[in-house]
Amino acid sequence: MGGLPSLTDFAKYYWYVVVCAVGIATLVNMFNYALYRQRLSAARAGLPKPSKPKSPFSVAVATLFAIVREASHFSLRIRVKGRIFSLPTVGRASLIAGNIVVILVLCFYGFDLTDQWSKEDIGYRCGVIAVTQLPLIFVLAGKNNIVGYLTGISYERINWLHRWCARCLLLTVTIHMGYFFASWAPYDYIGEQLKTNTLVWKGVVAWAMLVWIVFSSMTPIRGWSYEVFLLQHLCSFAVLIGFVYIHTPVEVHGYVWVSVAFFFFDRVVRSLRVLYANISFFHPKQRTAGHMSGLWACKAEFMPLSNKTTRIVIQNPPISWTPGQHVFLSCHSLVPLQSHPFTVASIPADGKMEFLVKAETGGTKRFFRHAEKARGLPATPATARSSTKTVAIEGPYGCIRPLRQFDSVILLAGSTGATFTMPLLRDIIQGWKENASGYSDQNTASLFRSQSGAVTRSVRFVWVVRSRGQLEWFTEQLDAISTDFRVLQDSLKHIKLELSAYVTCDEAFTEEHKTLMSNFSTPAPNSTLHKSKVPQHGTVEFQSQTSSLDEKRKQDDSKEEISELTRITSRTQNTNAGSCGPDSTCCCKTTVDETLSPDTIPPPCCCSSANKADDANARRDSRTSSAPSWNLKQRPLVHPSISVFSGRPNPREIIRRSLEQALGESAVVVCGPRGLIGDVKDDVCSLSDERAVHKGTGAQGIYLHTESFGY
Repeated sequence: MGGLPSLTDFAKYYWYVVVCAVGIATLVNMFNYALYRQRLSAARAGLPKPSKPKSPFSVAVATLFAIVREASHFSLRIRVKGRIFSLPTVGRASLIAGNIVVILVLCFYGFDLTDQWSKEDIGYRCGVIAVTQLPLIFVLAGKNNIVGYLTGISYERINWLHRWCARCLLLTVTIHMGYFFASWAPYDYIGEQLKTNTLVWKGVVAWAMLVWIVFSSMTPIRGWSYEVFLLQHLCSFAVLIGFVYIHTPVEVHGYVWVSVAFFFFDRVVRSLRVLYANISFFHPKQRTAGHMSGLWACKAEFMPLSNKTTRIVIQNPPISWTPGQHVFLSCHSLVPLQSHPFTVASIPADGKMEFLVKAETGGTKRFFRHAEKARGLPATPATARSSTKTVAIEGPYGCIRPLRQFDSVILLAGSTGATFTMPLLRDIIQGWKENASGYSDQNTASLFRSQSGAVTRSVRFVWVVRSRGQLEWFTEQLDAISTDFRVLQDSLKHIKLELSAYVTCDEAFTEEHKTLMSNFSTPAPNSTLHKSKVPQHGTVEFQSQTSSLDEKRKQDDSKEEISELTRITSRTQNTNAGSCGPDSTCCCKTTVDETLSPDTIPPPCCCSSANKADDANARRDSRTSSAPSWNLKQRPLVHPSISVFSGRPNPREIIRRSLEQALGESAVVVCGPRGLIGDVKDDVCSLSDERAVHKGTGAQGIYLHTESFGY
């Protein structure tokens, strides 16, 4: 094979491609960060439309980004017997296809594939290319990795790439083994090699172990018991690395050692972060202030809420975070040797770290039981200590582009998915407060600190819940947001905020709310937050009822809640037998159109016993059953300016209306199950194409961020 590079050179070529790809992503991340700072600086300087590109260069970049986003988010959704299957997005599929093409080119370049005598040479090269891929798999597996730091992508958003790179490795190793077997097969030499050549059977064991790792990492198996999966996953990779090391020549052992180094780097960094966050001696100011005592820094209070949800609160937390981030929380006195990721439902300004945890099985169920037990005890200092437990936190993790830089923001969530979107909404409100106060950013000179103020003019917040009990989780925050907004409008005339709650399975609550609203004194006019005679979006419209959605727990989710929200969000599902609506449709499946008159909305659904049972459960979970007569002096559960609808939302129309009034780039953020994510992605892609974003029509760009449930 004269004239061809050496085997080790081919290995280097693979990493040249990887470094180039990471470099491009890093440049995009740096550009986005510079754009964020430029927009907020322009807003503070009083420039018009700071989130709209103006120069030819910025317009060209925005057009390129719009084309890439529209293509990368597109995904085919196939319906089979009432179930929806989504194929990988074009962006992900293109990235994996590109990786496979690079691998195959490096494996076969310069060889005559029909030549019997080239088979072992091809096998050798494939083996080297296979070992070369190990460091990439390990670096993508860590929660603290250089790729994530450079590209601004958190570990949970590139974990899918870690799994697919392992599958690409399996493909390469299979080709490597297959060509050696093909070379030996004409001479009936495979069995003899396995018996006498220890190098061969060591390689077969490594291949079998990789097959097991790939198989056990599939979603159904991975989600069955994540703790068991994680333990066997680490053990399996240790065995794989050991057999790869004794199977490969010394020339490629460097790639094995680099893989091991990436693994231990992540573990060491995680350990240091855990020690810093949980040992009180690293926080002398808080110890001096009396917020901490003893060795441990974090103590949490567990409080039971409706719908089998636990509110966990850590007062005066030792670390800070940004809205939308999550931490791993463990309480070994209740759930030994387990750590679960939960979204932080509060913002740093609250002075507390708050979580809403849905009780399912295992650890989350024990949290709820402890909270219920503590609530039932009489109020004494001893019981107060009993309800407060020492906890440990690791993090924070997660990354989202700051939403303050966008002209319009649409936030969609369901059930405890609001723990992700609520802090984002409150952060924008905080930015508006800074705008109104004329706050001079003292951190402007710091390149890595967030800036004050907000570019955002319009925010649309949509929350889908099952019953009134879930609305109670954030009643205080929603009231504060509504009150703050009214005050802010005195000085910021251009801002707009629309808050909507969709109650899918509590008809009694929506009827009660409508009655209360008809007798509730409405605010003064001229408020964008629906200060009209009757709140513009504050009336209750009866449309339908169905189910809900859960918290952004990347590795500790609720299959039950996912099933519920899938029924809410998937607009293509079949209706149940015995439907109540016309044309064999069920009112519980009908999507709410907020622009319709209440007179055109079909009556509430009572078409099946299942729906009746769901409604009864919703009332029971809410802890407040409907009364036969209304107390007109009773205060509404939610602020009068918040829209309350009975049914599920139509994301496409919600997004469209926000985009039509946008004067710059918009952001769409959604937290929910895969059905909701797929619907919103389809809507954003189709609207981007329909509106010809940054293609001469004047339509501005759309940034999409999704948070889905699942392992």
